[in-house]
This record gives sequence, C-alpha cells and structure tokens, in this order.
Amino acid sequence: MNNPLPKKELFDIPSGIVYLDGNSLGPPLRQISRQAVEVINDEWGKDLIQAWNSANWMSMPRIVGDQIAPIIGAQPGSVAMGDTLSIKAYQALAATLELRPDRRVILSDSGNFPTDLYIAQGLIDTLDRGHKLLTPSPEDVMDMINDDVAVVYLTHVDYRTGRLHDMGAITERAHRHGAVTIWDLAHSAGAVQLAVEETRTEFAVGCTYKYLNGGPGAPAFIYIRQDIVNSIRPALSGWLGHRDPFAMAPQYDPARSTERFRIGTPPVVQFKLLHFALKIWDQISMSDIREASTRLCEQFIQEVEGRCPSLELVSPRNALNRGSQVSFESNDAYSIIQALTDQGVIGDFREPNILRFGIAPLYLDENDIVRAAQTMESVMNSECWREDRYQVKKQVT
Repeated sequence: MNNPLPKKELFDIPSGIVYLDGNSLGPPLRQISRQAVEVINDEWGKDLIQAWNSANWMSMPRIVGDQIAPIIGAQPGSVAMGDTLSIKAYQALAATLELRPDRRVILSDSGNFPTDLYIAQGLIDTLDRGHKLLTPSPEDVMDMINDDVAVVYLTHVDYRTGRLHDMGAITERAHRHGAVTIWDLAHSAGAVQLAVEETRTEFAVGCTYKYLNGGPGAPAFIYIRQDIVNSIRPALSGWLGHRDPFAMAPQYDPARSTERFRIGTPPVVQFKLLHFALKIWDQISMSDIREASTRLCEQFIQEVEGRCPSLELVSPRNALNRGSQVSFESNDAYSIIQALTDQGVIGDFREPNILRFGIAPLYLDENDIVRAAQTMESVMNSECWREDRYQVKKQVT
C-alpha cells in the first residue's frame, strides 16, 4: 500500500537521508526559509515597529493556538501559545494545586519526561505546603488514583519507549476521585489522534518542534478546559495575559479567556514559521496520520527484528498501546545510533541503552523503512559501531 499522505516533497530533507528523528526535531518545510526572509525583510525590515499591527504580530499566539486546537481535539480559543513546554507545564501544575487546595498528592509515573518531574519537585519546594510527588511505574498509575490525589500529571506517550497511556480511562478515573488531570502531549501532537475536549481533561501542554515541524525553539502550547479557565489565576502572570495589556495598569487583571495564560512578548519569527508549518495540517486527517504511522511502525518492527535479532524491542508490540515511535534496546545503543547517522539513517539515543526511531508518515514511506532496516542490518553485521569515533558521547545525544 502506498502512503496516503504524499507530503514528502514539501519537506527539505537532504538527499540520501532517512529521517527517523521527527520525535525529537521535525524537518523544515521547503518554503520555510522564504517565510523567514519575508518576516525579516518585508515585515520587520520595512514596517519596523508598525508590523505589530500591519503584519498581525501581536495576534500570532491566538492565530497559531487556533491552528493547534483541531490537531489535539480542542475548540478554537482554548489553546494559548508561547514560551516553552516547561513553562506551560509549570503554569498548569501550579493551577491544578490551587484548584485542589485540600489535597497534597501529585501523581505522575516513572516514565515521565524529567523536566515535568523537576517542575513538580521545584513547585513542591516553593509552595512548602507538604505536597508529595509519586512516580509509580506507568502500569500502576490507574491503581494509585484515589481521593488523596490532587492532580494526575502524565506524559501521554513515553519519550523513551513510545508506550501510550489511555488518556480517556485515566482522566475518567481521576475525575471520579475528584482529581484534576494534566497531559503532556509532546510526543502525541501530530502523531496520534487526540480528543482533549471529549476526554474532559482540565489541562494539556505540548511542544511544536517535533511532529508539528515548527523548528528548533518553536513556541509551546497549553490547553485549558473552558469551563474553568476564568477561575484560574496563572502563577506566572505576564503583561500579555492582562485584560488590557496596553493600559499598562499597575495591578494584574487577567484576560477573561485562555489569553490569561500568555506571559510576555511573543517571539515573532518563530511564531510566523510555526504558523506556516501548521498550514500543512489543514488538509490532513489525524486518522489518516495514525493509520499510516501504525502501518509503517509495524513494518519497521518486522524488518528490524528479522534483520537485527540482537536488538530487543522495548516499545509495546500492540499498536493500540504505542505512539508513533519504535524503540529498541542494546548495550551499545549510542554507538550504533552514531554509526547509523553516518550512513544516512538518523534516529537518536536515550539513556541508558535505547535506540529511538520516530515514524512520521508526512515524509516517510515504505521504501524509507526498508532502507533504514537494511542499513541497520549492515551496521550490526559489520560492527562498524565499534570504531573509536562512535564511542565518545556528544553534548546533545
């Protein structure tokens, strides 16, 4: 079967490269550099400060938020943009603890991304109210949800293994016990079908530089369920979250909308590039994305297991329990990834021993999967990864 999403020609991927690292950083669209030049030369260069109005700079967070909304199953106006995922996670977590002031348990899991856990640890220390962070194994989260839990704070797709939490079931159980939920969608948005509004989760946060291809440093997003948004006073209260930012009032009066979660001046060039990158999703069905990624993941697993028996699959074998990435284990994972990269197949490494491959059907097809597996077989059989140059870890792994 051919890929039903023939968008590969829209991406600027170097010739000869099979790019399996979109779960870490998506590739650029071919026309993205033209957009950057337009923003810098035509908008900034010609209109100078007037471009805040003439080029709609100040409205970009709202415009882009409304582009993100359908991708995650939300309504227009429910997604605020800006800053980094870490900051948006902090805003969400601080808000949930205020929503449940009589509870002290933050329930996460041992597979959560470290920054999410660090934010919880730091907030616990800052508040000094006796909160505690619990991190059971992902499989035990459901059983740990009880009436003591203030917030269930999870990453939807495990960044190492690709394990997929059941967002609907966990959110329903959390609500049954009076807890609030936050979902980190870093490895979900643009990769799997999402329905944050249907599941009734209070908060979701995510980044846009992975499967959404917004570029390095692209702004993050936060979704807030609309029936609670005006009852929350953001912990990080910035001037652009004010009801009337240019009144320059000395006292904070939050906007009567999701806009209250904006903080500071938006990075315009990044927003403009993200706005352009997201246009590709206007004509794409997330169900088609999920169908194609599932098929390509299955093909990749079969090809690699058949050709490289020494690599052990650590991602769930059942596609229903897996996001859009496939991970294998090896004691020599880092060196193998470096050797693969030199031969034109780009994945990445995660501690302690994981080879991680993102499967993005917007720019990957069956031929790419076969070539990647063949290259892996060649690297494993030749043992070229043993070369000294592949043993020293780089700053970014």
